[in-house]
Amino acid sequence: MTYTQESSPAPAAAPRVPAQHPARPWAGRSDRPTRVTVAVYAPDPILHVGVVQQLRHRPEVDLLAEADADRAQVSLVVVDAVDDETEALLYRLRHNSTTRTGLVVGTFESGDALQRAIECGVAAVLRRSEADQDQLLHLVLATANGEGVLPGDLLAKLLSHVGSLQRSALDPRSLSLSTLTTREADMLRLVSEGLDTAEIARRTAYSERTVKNVLHEVITRLQLRNRAHAVAYALRNGLI
Repeated sequence: MTYTQESSPAPAAAPRVPAQHPARPWAGRSDRPTRVTVAVYAPDPILHVGVVQQLRHRPEVDLLAEADADRAQVSLVVVDAVDDETEALLYRLRHNSTTRTGLVVGTFESGDALQRAIECGVAAVLRRSEADQDQLLHLVLATANGEGVLPGDLLAKLLSHVGSLQRSALDPRSLSLSTLTTREADMLRLVSEGLDTAEIARRTAYSERTVKNVLHEVITRLQLRNRAHAVAYALRNGLI
């Protein structure tokens, strides 16, 4: 009867976000939330508050509390530079299959630092000096969509650095001033002054593990025998 049909209407369809809405990083997947869940990591509380305030009122973003950070779709790491502590955090996030990582950074000291960040699982990079609300939102949505974001000059720096490493691998004896990164040259210079691993770590503010890894990489890449051989070889070729 008509009355029966009217009293038992079909369940209303769940509201859908229009296709043109920019906040649908999971377009076509109705079982996914339309708002991107984001966790912000920043060792400096001022940086943390600044980024949170930029994103707090954006309808495309759902900022998570620290207790729920591990389930964020996007982890936004905000730092001055990529140091040992930042690398450790990036590696931890890399092993969280729930999240993708975006990096807002003050500066990269070298192509080597940029390469390390990408090897740690960073999918998108934004300079802090350019991190206004629109750029932060673009970074978040692109990261959630699995897109890579890298400023053009940083991409050029990365390609140049990778090309230098490839040339060194093909012809490790064809040394030039670009064969060693700034960090590698600094550590070899300290070795030449007689400092041991612990002293180099204190002088450079890196961990002892990082110092060992950097020196081991130089020795292996240049096919040398030990630290003394590496120092002698670098001195002979004008690298330090």
